[in-house]
Amino acid sequence: MVDLCAMESNHQHKDIFERLGHGETVSPTDPGAGQLREAAFATKKLLVRLNASSDPAEMRALLSQITGSVIDETVVVFSPLSINYGKHTRIGRNVFINFDCIFLDLGGITIEDDVLIGPRVSLLSEGHPVDPNDRHSLVPGPIHIRRNAWIGAGATILPGVTIGENSVVAAGAVVSKDVPANTVVGGIPAKTIKSIP
Repeated sequence: MVDLCAMESNHQHKDIFERLGHGETVSPTDPGAGQLREAAFATKKLLVRLNASSDPAEMRALLSQITGSVIDETVVVFSPLSINYGKHTRIGRNVFINFDCIFLDLGGITIEDDVLIGPRVSLLSEGHPVDPNDRHSLVPGPIHIRRNAWIGAGATILPGVTIGENSVVAAGAVVSKDVPANTVVGGIPAKTIKSIP
C-alpha cells in the first residue's frame, strides 16, 4: 500500500530548484516560490558585474559563479547577457554567445561544444500553462543544444526542445519542436528548410 502522507512529505522536502530541474510544474503558492525570486536577485548581482566587465577572463569567472560550473577558457561571451537562475545552465567548450541573449534556465539549458549563439537569442526552458486558472504556475522543459549547432540572431528556443548536432536555426525563428541533426530550420513556428549534407 502506498503511503500518501510520506510521499507528500518527501515532495515538500525536495528543493524547488531540484523539482524544476526534474520537470515538475510548480504552482505560485508553492512554499519554495520565494526562493526563486531570491535566487534571481542573487544572480542579477553577478550579472551586473559580468555585463559591466570588458575582461574576458573576469566574465568567464563570473559566469562560472552564476552557473556553479567551470566555464572553459575557450568560451566567449559578448555582454549583455541575461540569466534568471544560472545553476541549471551547462556550457561546453569553444562556445560563442553574442550580445543580448536571454537564458531562462529553471528547466535546464545544456549547450554542447562548438555551439554558436547569435545576438538576441532567447533560450526559454520554462513557460506557463494555457489554462487561465493555472497560468501563474511554472512549467519547466529542458533545452539541449547539441555540438556544433548555430542559433541565428533573434531566434527563440522554447521549453523541451533539442537542437540536433550541426543544425542551424535561422534568424528570427521560433522553435517549438526538436530539430534533427544536420538540418536547417526557420520561420514561426520553425519548419525544416533543408538538410545539411
